[in-house]
Amino acid sequence: METILSSQSLFPLINHKSYSPTTSLSPSLHYSRSNSLCLPKPITSSLKKEPSHSLLKPPLFSYAQQGLAALALSLALNFSPVLLPSTGSALASEFDVLYDGPPKESYVVDDAGVLSRVTRSDLKRLLSDLESRKNFRINFITVRKLTSKADAFEYADQVLERWYPTVEEGNNKGIVVLITSQKEGAVTGGPAFIQAVGENVLEATVSENLPVLATEEKYNEAVFSSAKRLPAAIDGLPDPGGPQFKENKRESNFKSREETEEKRGQFSLVVGGLLVIAFVVPMAQYYAYVSKK
Repeated sequence: METILSSQSLFPLINHKSYSPTTSLSPSLHYSRSNSLCLPKPITSSLKKEPSHSLLKPPLFSYAQQGLAALALSLALNFSPVLLPSTGSALASEFDVLYDGPPKESYVVDDAGVLSRVTRSDLKRLLSDLESRKNFRINFITVRKLTSKADAFEYADQVLERWYPTVEEGNNKGIVVLITSQKEGAVTGGPAFIQAVGENVLEATVSENLPVLATEEKYNEAVFSSAKRLPAAIDGLPDPGGPQFKENKRESNFKSREETEEKRGQFSLVVGGLLVIAFVVPMAQYYAYVSKK
């Protein structure tokens, strides 16, 4: 006897759990199954849930890494310009003055940026006149800070040797250096320049004009007064002199021993009088009150 099976009778033989859409599939698998045209084989529920978590982790970690990278980049951009002026620019300006050579159109290298336009013009007029008459050239240099040399004298000698390598070139040349941060200066030059100016004027300029006025932050006056004093010595004129350090005499707020003893006696007298009044007056009032009764 032949048994004819319909197509609907075949479905109970198939495992509904493996093909039913109600199986415990991940959301991503449901999305791919609904959009696909057909499936080559049924998807069972034996898939693990770890791939769903692993698919969510990389975006979170990538976002965190991108955030840290952006933060590091912003910090580097913000802080790097602040650190450069304290190291790189100081060294660069100091050595730029050294290796650029003497100025050709002026007599000033104002690397510290403290001289006004009027001072530059007055220096050019005064020093160009000296060079045309006496054939002595004086160059003024302002530097904010020294890092390669211990003091201004060593730096001035280094500049002289660098700018004028031979004795013939630097014989009649003078170098005046002013260090604004250290409030000090130096004057050096070739043999002819030192002899024409004289040791006394050189020492006075270094100890009076440059440091005294630089301490008061009068850099223009410090440079121009030195520029007037050195040519005057070369021309044989009387020394105009320089400023002196002012002695600030402050009055002491402490009292002497005699004043302390005098004040102490007055204080004791006042305290004793107050004590007498505090005891005698109440007792007198009490005696008067009792005597009336």
